[in-house]
Amino acid sequence: MKNNPKNQWEDHLTRRARMENYPARSVYKLEEIQNKFKVMKKNDQVLDLGCAPGSWLLYAAKEVGTGGWVLGIDLGLVDIKLPENVRAVKENVLNFENLSFMDENTRFNVVLSDMAPSTSGRKDVDATKSYELCCMALTIVEKYLMPSGHFICKIFQGNDFNEFQKMVKSKFKECKIFKPDSCRKQSKEIYIIAKSKN
Repeated sequence: MKNNPKNQWEDHLTRRARMENYPARSVYKLEEIQNKFKVMKKNDQVLDLGCAPGSWLLYAAKEVGTGGWVLGIDLGLVDIKLPENVRAVKENVLNFENLSFMDENTRFNVVLSDMAPSTSGRKDVDATKSYELCCMALTIVEKYLMPSGHFICKIFQGNDFNEFQKMVKSKFKECKIFKPDSCRKQSKEIYIIAKSKN
């Protein structure tokens, strides 16, 4: 019997993330999305909802370059060293408008939402909670995403999925469904890629 049984969730992407100094393997989902859909470009301002532990912040910072800016918000603390063009705030997304440094004119080119509920093991309950988080993200998008901006949103597939997709489609010129190869096979998560806000 081994003394140090490996984490049951560890796989080649977990090991690759560690090697490349990312705190989580989720970075490769965003990398796949970016490679396929080109949602971020140099000098963009990016908002990352549900940003902990920080992998998406690091990747977005690299994509937008030093002329861009990335703001992350999460209930959890991001305790990794962040580049100078990144700021992470420990806060509920519901309080987004009340952040002291938020200006009423602040707008983003891209809003990323990788928010997920604490899972209960009941797929229907988890999907409903996921839908509620997605609706919160969409509310922020309506107010803070620039016209022609892009929105990436993770959602658990469930009864409300079609409803949410319809809501997003009504606000963007282009809306695609995408499941990155790096998602775990058993996962119910899927991403909505919405481009060019009306």
